[in-house]
Amino acid sequence: MHLSGEEVVLIARGEHAHVLQTVGMHFVSPKLNLTLKIPTVTQPSELDFRATDVVILCMKGQHTEAALRDLYASAPADIPVICCQNGVANERMALRRFANVYGMLVLVPAEHLRPGEVVNFAEDKAGILDTGRYPSGTDDTIDSVAAAIDQAGFSAIPQDRVMRFKYSKLLGNLNNAIQAVTGTGSKEVSKLLREEALACYAAAGIDCASADENQARRQPIRGGPVPGFTRHGGSSLQSVIRQTGDIEADYLNGEIVQLGRLHGVPTPANAVAQHAANEMVRNGQAIGALSIQGLEELIAAAS
Repeated sequence: MHLSGEEVVLIARGEHAHVLQTVGMHFVSPKLNLTLKIPTVTQPSELDFRATDVVILCMKGQHTEAALRDLYASAPADIPVICCQNGVANERMALRRFANVYGMLVLVPAEHLRPGEVVNFAEDKAGILDTGRYPSGTDDTIDSVAAAIDQAGFSAIPQDRVMRFKYSKLLGNLNNAIQAVTGTGSKEVSKLLREEALACYAAAGIDCASADENQARRQPIRGGPVPGFTRHGGSSLQSVIRQTGDIEADYLNGEIVQLGRLHGVPTPANAVAQHAANEMVRNGQAIGALSIQGLEELIAAAS
């Protein structure tokens, strides 16, 4: 959006913020290799919010509550807040404080492994960022935002039921913890995670987009090589590589565990995945701390 001429200010933390403020953002894609000097602050209190501003949340779910507290102390209560995040809990958190909340589906093949650096592995369209009001609907604001994001090089469509697609994306994100813990994946474990989630959705009356709908929507994304960079994997794996000391499993697998407890649906596979991911991070273990066989044994015991 900065490159396409939109006025953008970043709010960042720690060493990432320091590099953005002093050096700039190293932004790399199959076609670009740029250092971008984008205005960056470390707190919302450093900004003078205007009536036309829009806030896009891009942090992981475990950091949303603290970010919203800071934002609420400085921004008007009617400012549009867009949850450009995985999981489905962020919108609920935002709605406690802000009247105009939007969900955004995130399908972006990108990595952030070093402070001040973002690598996008997509050719043509940079990814998909569909968006709509939470819990449903669209309006002039989100139509304008989607148009600006689309103009910036993504595929962005206003979706009046965007949470259907976010719940569907969550099914895939349940594997994030498995990839982070074992360093690989497992079709059998993935199937268990998905089956538990779908049983919870059915019990809770939650609608999610079908596999065919998702496949059709993903058509604009085409991955490509980025010279000098290797793609490692999902966002949870990236957190472990960056040694952030936290992981998003509570808001991915933990969402299914919570639904199961609310509606009487057993979720042993997701509970084990959630616990294993958090334990790995707490103990400072490296990727692959647990084998697939070891994980399957834990799930069998929990079942």
